[in-house]
Amino acid sequence: MVKIIGYILLLISCLLFLLILIVPWFGFSKIQITEIITGLIIAGEILFYLSLIILGKSLYEKIKSKLKFWKAKKKDPDLPGLSD
Repeated sequence: MVKIIGYILLLISCLLFLLILIVPWFGFSKIQITEIITGLIIAGEILFYLSLIILGKSLYEKIKSKLKFWKAKKKDPDLPGLSD
């Protein structure tokens, strides 16, 4: 249930960021557009960070498991660009 809430928060934050692109076409004044966009940015950031806190460990473990092969590979000194 916690993961579902985290994914929902992440989805809502993405939708808020997409709304930023749509707000100027609603016919508000410039000051209203600025206030609405500022509110959307703040709300989107807060929801994004909350979703990261909720999904953090599971998301971190998923990324870590997918990137384990990077740690197992050794640098080949014969390849250009990889030597120090």
